[in-house]
Amino acid sequence: SREYFTVAILAQAESRHPYRAHFPIAPESFQLGNMVKYSREATNGSKSCKAMGVDLRVHYKNTYETARAIKGMNLRTAQQYLEDVCEKKRCVPFRKYTGCIGRTPQAKEFKMSQGRWPVKSCKVLLGLLKNAESNAEFKNLDTENLTITHIQVSMAQQGRRRTFRAHGRVNAYMNCPCHVEMLLEEKEEAVDKPSEEVKAKKFTKKQLAKRRLKVGGDL
Repeated sequence: SREYFTVAILAQAESRHPYRAHFPIAPESFQLGNMVKYSREATNGSKSCKAMGVDLRVHYKNTYETARAIKGMNLRTAQQYLEDVCEKKRCVPFRKYTGCIGRTPQAKEFKMSQGRWPVKSCKVLLGLLKNAESNAEFKNLDTENLTITHIQVSMAQQGRRRTFRAHGRVNAYMNCPCHVEMLLEEKEEAVDKPSEEVKAKKFTKKQLAKRRLKVGGDL
């Protein structure tokens, strides 16, 4: 019967997950959204949006330099820049991990000499920016006015593989994935400071004497 089938499914789930018996429905503290932690929070949460990627199969060093290049950019500017890098029109300057990096005249744009075109990292970051844009639209934010205020790339656990060498040896063959998190905030409109009234200066009798002013005179 249908009831017996439902009871059997629940019993099987409880056997696989021992905590399911105590919590038939996961409370809010057990939801995935509350378990994700960001290294930085926005000053105004209602005017910001986030996006995160975990264990991404892209090189950490290439993604680090690409993320560093787009930090502080407008959302549309960053998307256009990454698309230009994919088409080899512009390059990503390498500032930290500069070992064995070739030189290119496209790096003069950033007052650097070394640069590359990490296409895979650019496509991954474009996907995260698209995710952040969707989150901003869900919160009714102005996507044309979003700025990347925080972006962080961290090393993830390396994938372990083996390669076979001559004379029966085996060497490690490991990859270097990464975690990426970003925070976009809506830029606040600048408000002009109201002009303050100029207050009349007050002088002591000694100061008035030095300036050769009368005590009761107009200042």
